Amino acid sequence: MSETVVLRVRTTAPVERVRQAVTDAGELGTWLAEHAAVELPDRFEFWGRYTPEGDQPHQTLRHVDDRSLRFGWRVGGEDTTVEISWAAKDGDTVVTLSQSHFAGWEAAVAETGVLGHLYTYWALSLANLVDHVEGRPLTPKVDFSTPEMRTEVVIAAPVDAVARSLVESEQHSRWFGAKIDIEPWEGGRVAMGGFDANPEPAKVLEFVPGERMRVDWGGMVSTWELAESGGGTRLTFVQSGFDTGRPPYGAWAGWLSGVAELRRYHELADWRPIWLQPDVPGLPDGMLTSG
Repeated sequence: MSETVVLRVRTTAPVERVRQAVTDAGELGTWLAEHAAVELPDRFEFWGRYTPEGDQPHQTLRHVDDRSLRFGWRVGGEDTTVEISWAAKDGDTVVTLSQSHFAGWEAAVAETGVLGHLYTYWALSLANLVDHVEGRPLTPKVDFSTPEMRTEVVIAAPVDAVARSLVESEQHSRWFGAKIDIEPWEGGRVAMGGFDANPEPAKVLEFVPGERMRVDWGGMVSTWELAESGGGTRLTFVQSGFDTGRPPYGAWAGWLSGVAELRRYHELADWRPIWLQPDVPGLPDGMLTSG
């Protein structure tokens, strides 16, 4: 049974700045998609390699006003409905995004079809929206036209600080927004949701303290490498080992949205999570650590 997923983020940018970023084609082409076309109140479209099934536009604008917009999006063989709204709250602007025809948390994790990609697709997109309106560099988007999953970002923090935040369970859970237990040694375990809740944890294949970690998640391998870069840290992140005919785009988008928050965690003196409590049908209790 399909349900609706709701994500919420907060930004220090004013409401009107967020509205402009969401409704201007040029800005959409920066933080959301390769191509965008907007002619309010009749047209709101985006497509290209950074959009699932983005060979051409598949959106139909249904409603727009000063506080929200709603559009139909034909994706994954379903006529889904997406709504984005923005409102001032407690000195911030809160952006709320919902999409219908969510297949549930287990389907999203299993990536059973395009609809299983959309939760993490929007997570990365919203993270980039927040950085865009706050004038920060964006995190690379998912390229749905290729199975290559490799990216580099530079984090304005020392290598040892970034390394600790990647291997210390408490720190990692804090910035990533989801509970994770980590045994940082070769042969150690890594468990989303924690060891108690995950009977089949991932396995650490390689660990070089402060430099590299490679983890086998069971058919997919994630690898991070760190190097000093102008006083900061160059993080190279790779996802491999999967069937290239069926890339795990949802997992890749999820990791990249985490990288966006990792950068904020180290670079903002007054860091706090951008994420507020989401509504995710089927999400296991205790999984999230923020919101």
